Amino acid sequence: MIESPIERRTIHLVLIGASFVALYPLVSIVLLALNPPGERVSGFTIPSSVSFENFATAWERGGFGQALLSSLIVATSVVVASVVCSILSGYAFATLRFPLKNGLFIILLAGLMLPYEALIIPLFFGFRDLGLIDSWWALILPQIGFSVSFGTFWMRTAFESQQGSIVEAATIDGATSWDVLWRVLVPIIKPATLSLSALLFLFAWNDFLLALVLVPQNESAQTAPLALSFFAGQRRNADPAVIAAAALIVAIPVLVMYVLLQRRFTQGMTAGAEKG
Repeated sequence: MIESPIERRTIHLVLIGASFVALYPLVSIVLLALNPPGERVSGFTIPSSVSFENFATAWERGGFGQALLSSLIVATSVVVASVVCSILSGYAFATLRFPLKNGLFIILLAGLMLPYEALIIPLFFGFRDLGLIDSWWALILPQIGFSVSFGTFWMRTAFESQQGSIVEAATIDGATSWDVLWRVLVPIIKPATLSLSALLFLFAWNDFLLALVLVPQNESAQTAPLALSFFAGQRRNADPAVIAAAALIVAIPVLVMYVLLQRRFTQGMTAGAEKG
């Protein structure tokens, strides 16, 4: 279908407007954080002079070094374990035949519909009995469980989009199912794997409720979003510019990762649509 010039301009205007709406909050926070200390500003205000003192103040008062390290450990562990499990389960559901395959897949997908907020209380008592409260394990293990359902669905779709002559050729050449998975399919679906990794990292990094309930006392295990919440709630940190700087400190790792993986992320999101 050929678009007319008017339709093309309309689409461009809509996209520009949507981009403005999406970027306005982020730009506002950046400008607020760059204001000199002590200045009272509100809304979208261009700073009179650029200052990075608010970032230094937020870092010193909030102890974000340990919080960022904790978030990095938790998010990386969740991503690695979840992606490996999702590759294995997605490959099994996409290519292998075994009893109750469809029924098990439906049960697995139920994890996508069950809100994990409903499981917080059972998780708390279960981990308390195991002695895992106030530890990284209390954050890593539940998020792996929550992520595998989504990851299995994602990787199953990616594997199904690659079924064809290349798999048949590898099988004829004597490759086992394990060889087909790791030597043939996994390199081909690398964009989908990186996209899944980026999404799971984002989910794990931004998780707040699990950290609030399961690591309430151990400051060394508290993640960056939880540390930001405690920091913003302290009266001595009531300066909006300092709080904005702290929010940017917490958000920067995710923004950097997305910028680095942007092309791969787009390829992974569109891989299924390009089939056939």
